[in-house]
Amino acid sequence: MPPAPADLILTGAHIRTLDPTNPHATALAVRDGHIAAVGAPEDVRDWDGPRTETIHLDGATLAPGLVDSHSHPVWGLEMATGQDLSGVRDLDGLRAALRTAARIDGWVVAWGLDHNAFGGRPVHRGLIEDTLDGAPAFIRLYDGHSALVSGAALRAAGVEGPRAFAQRATVVCDDEGLPTGHLIEHAAMDLITPVLPRPSHAERRTRLVELLSAMAATGLTGAHVMDLGGDDVPGLLASVEQETQLPLRLRLAPWCMPGVDKEGLDELVALQAEHGRHWLVGGAKFFMDGTVEGGTAWLEHADCHGQGTAAFWPDPEAYANAVRHLHAAGVRTATHAIGDAAVRHVLDTVASLGPGGRLRHRIEHIETVPDDTVPRFAELGVIASMQPPHTAYTRADHTDEWSRRLGDERAARAWRTRDLRDAGAVVALGSDWPIAHYDAREVLATARAPRGAASSGAGLTGLMALEGCTSHAAVAAGEGERAGRIAPGFRADLTAFGLDPVEAPADEVAQAPIRLTVSGGHVTHRHP
Repeated sequence: MPPAPADLILTGAHIRTLDPTNPHATALAVRDGHIAAVGAPEDVRDWDGPRTETIHLDGATLAPGLVDSHSHPVWGLEMATGQDLSGVRDLDGLRAALRTAARIDGWVVAWGLDHNAFGGRPVHRGLIEDTLDGAPAFIRLYDGHSALVSGAALRAAGVEGPRAFAQRATVVCDDEGLPTGHLIEHAAMDLITPVLPRPSHAERRTRLVELLSAMAATGLTGAHVMDLGGDDVPGLLASVEQETQLPLRLRLAPWCMPGVDKEGLDELVALQAEHGRHWLVGGAKFFMDGTVEGGTAWLEHADCHGQGTAAFWPDPEAYANAVRHLHAAGVRTATHAIGDAAVRHVLDTVASLGPGGRLRHRIEHIETVPDDTVPRFAELGVIASMQPPHTAYTRADHTDEWSRRLGDERAARAWRTRDLRDAGAVVALGSDWPIAHYDAREVLATARAPRGAASSGAGLTGLMALEGCTSHAAVAAGEGERAGRIAPGFRADLTAFGLDPVEAPADEVAQAPIRLTVSGGHVTHRHP
């Protein structure tokens, strides 16, 4: 007899454990947030007690809990405020949406606008001013690294001309030195932040729980959060946990930006002690470049506009020194690197750490890299963190803004997820919500069937895709020995599908019923 009964028993399932010593099972028991037993019904029968909840899954496929390896569920609440423009396809559609957009404290606030909607025109406030009736407007483009703002918004923030920044950022101005309304990168957009409407603490708390619950309904049990989301976020999460369980396990990586000194780095190290029951600060997030569409991806050769040959850190060696400082303190790092030059610099930095850098550092996005870069991920033990849904912002014929800027040769090597897996790299998968939708099923599906410029390349197998959201995600977080598999002693993070996500076609996986989601032993979603 076990020392104490289980809290939860699941039976009647086809269990894909991802445990090589016991790959398949039909029942399991959960106690104190961990897997207590895995096997056949008779293997868990003795764990049943008077307070045990037993759920029969009627043939559902049970897998380790899905994890979004790159998401912004806290900061994203701010990013995804106001009018959703993700369905806008052209300038006429944008103007129509802005005419009818609701005001928030007198502002038009919108998000998710595709660069392709401008049809190749320069991003300029003159394209939209007459639709706003003089209201200040802040429109975040889909990539999260740029925005279009109105003249009234610029005046409210006191932005009258170009600015100098410690990072690569730009207040785009015309030939007369007047702002066009196009703000590129975070420091430029942050000029508007102090005058933007801001929700109350109570509103943010409510929206956060609603968002995380909706994420759990797609099978997600956790997320690697690529920001801290604000100095007050630990308090926000703590206030939620005073009353309820967070629907997702959150692992937050605060930003480390250009200009940081030793004191700032030591503050990041100290932040690693922050945690709650279902969240913790774990790692630091860097940016080595920006985006292709914004002209700020760091490329080995300029894009078609002559842009993209500078790093986000004006002194790339200062980035490398910051990574070395954090590595010596035991802090894992994740670096946003989209262009080939950015990826190469991060790989070179990890190589300088020696063998101790293996499987401790990761690169986010990796949108285009040459052949000689691909094997270095496995050789150095650098984790590739990729977001398959981003491929939907490109087109197979290379007529989209991303492909046009890069040219056919570089666009042809878009999102080389399968090449990295075949080369032996750890590939963790995510959505980058709110840049793309958080639905974990869509991440699995597009990993197997890439879209747009990436559609000419091979996708992942069904098993590889599942591993990208489970066992490989666990390795990316340094948790491979306690998460990402279904085995005794591992965390009870579980996702039950109404079909087999490995064997079913990708388009069916994208619509798969989620029968049950369990995070830390707590049922966070149950199909009615």
